[in-house]
Amino acid sequence: QVHLVESGGGLVQPEGSLRLSCAVSGLTLNDYILGWHRQAPGKEREFVASLSKSGKSPFYSDSVKGRFTISRDDDSKTVYLQMNNLKPEDTAVYYCKATGWSVYWGQGTQVTVAS
Repeated sequence: QVHLVESGGGLVQPEGSLRLSCAVSGLTLNDYILGWHRQAPGKEREFVASLSKSGKSPFYSDSVKGRFTISRDDDSKTVYLQMNNLKPEDTAVYYCKATGWSVYWGQGTQVTVAS
């Protein structure tokens, strides 16, 4: 059974940093594109970042490019999202997503950027 479990969210001040983690089980990382999406209140879920199946070739939305970094650790089967220089508009629930033969989502973790 596939599980994606996010952690690391919380309240942070503007210009602060957070690192989100997504623990993956039940699938082979190299068979899936792993990524992060987010959903702010009253808005649709949007793409944030992704990694190719090889774990290379990161891709970012324009809104986070240069501030966020996606990476993965194959030994622990964890996907990370390092978020720097956070802005109030980054406030959202952040979801981990695995796309391959099927699509899997985590339950989400709340990130709130406020002073």
